[in-house]
Amino acid sequence: MITGQGLAGFVVLFLATNLVLSLSTFRGENPASRTAHELGVLWFSTTGDTPTSDQAFRVVHGGEVGDNPTAADIRAHFEQASEGGTFLLDQVMVDRMQAINGRIDSRVMPPGVYVGAHALGPDNAPLVWVTKWMGQYLLFPRHAYILVVPAQGEAIAFSASQEGKFPGFTDRPDRLSARISPYTDAAYDFPSSGEALHEMTIVSRDPAVVATAPAALDLARRRLEAENLTYGLLAPNSNTVVGCILEGAGLMPAEVRRSTLLALRAPGMGAACPPPGEGP
Repeated sequence: MITGQGLAGFVVLFLATNLVLSLSTFRGENPASRTAHELGVLWFSTTGDTPTSDQAFRVVHGGEVGDNPTAADIRAHFEQASEGGTFLLDQVMVDRMQAINGRIDSRVMPPGVYVGAHALGPDNAPLVWVTKWMGQYLLFPRHAYILVVPAQGEAIAFSASQEGKFPGFTDRPDRLSARISPYTDAAYDFPSSGEALHEMTIVSRDPAVVATAPAALDLARRRLEAENLTYGLLAPNSNTVVGCILEGAGLMPAEVRRSTLLALRAPGMGAACPPPGEGP
């Protein structure tokens, strides 16, 4: 009984600590408004192929971009939202972007290289109705990916994870692998019910960096495959890969990548990178 009580107390302390961290870090200039936004998105998020409703968009975004925005209106919204370097990209907005524009590209988002981070958890019922709230506020770690929005053409995402998490057969489900794919609802990292809120950080708007990013990411993907690493919770994992790519490209200083808070929020982010030419 004492052991059980101690374990229960540890779990409650862990969840309470993560709740405090979730509500006190990376909250922007108006934390109350951001929290209201998050709660609205989580409430209206949907599973499977079901798009979020018009009511969801009116409640969550109507006051900012209007009830029936154009692609130009949405891009202007993100131009302003990204001025501080970070902003939220959510399932409700992404559904509307696709409905208006047909895809995610520079007509609805400013060109650039972004890093997205979202909560971990399933997207399908019944677990998602519980885990989407826990993942956002009680389980502090986040999964990171790289989003490239080119000046021309659709956006692409670089996603790393266990090979078994990606579609298709594999004889190494625990292998650390990566995929580069169009940023659509079929992509591994895309705002959906269990991961309805993505914290986006813009790391470069340099046209030259944006233009060369897809080729650089494909090279990183091939180097990662050559490493043949086994996925680990702390390292190496998907966040390690993303962090090393950003550090290697000069987009994130090593001291920032290895910061205590970042390593806590994204386990593995602070792990040592392979020597140049031997990994991502």
